[in-house]
Amino acid sequence: SNFLIISSMPKEILSAVAIFRVILSIIFPPLAVIDKGCGSVVIVTILTLAGWVPGVIGALVILNNTNKQQ
Repeated sequence: SNFLIISSMPKEILSAVAIFRVILSIIFPPLAVIDKGCGSVVIVTILTLAGWVPGVIGALVILNNTNKQQ
C-alpha cells in the first residue's frame, strides 16, 4: 500500500524527500534508514558506533539499494 501512495506523489516531492534522506544520512545515519526495517537500522547503528564514516556509507548504500528495488 505504501508503493501506491509513493507512486501517486509528484516527482518534485519524491526528489525533495530523497535529498532530505541523503542529508539525514550524513547527519544521523540510523534515522535515515528507520523505515527500511529493523535489520537495516541495527546494521547502520553498529557501523555508526564503529565510526561516523562507515555509518554514513552504510546508510547511503541501503538507501540506494532499496530505491532500485521499488
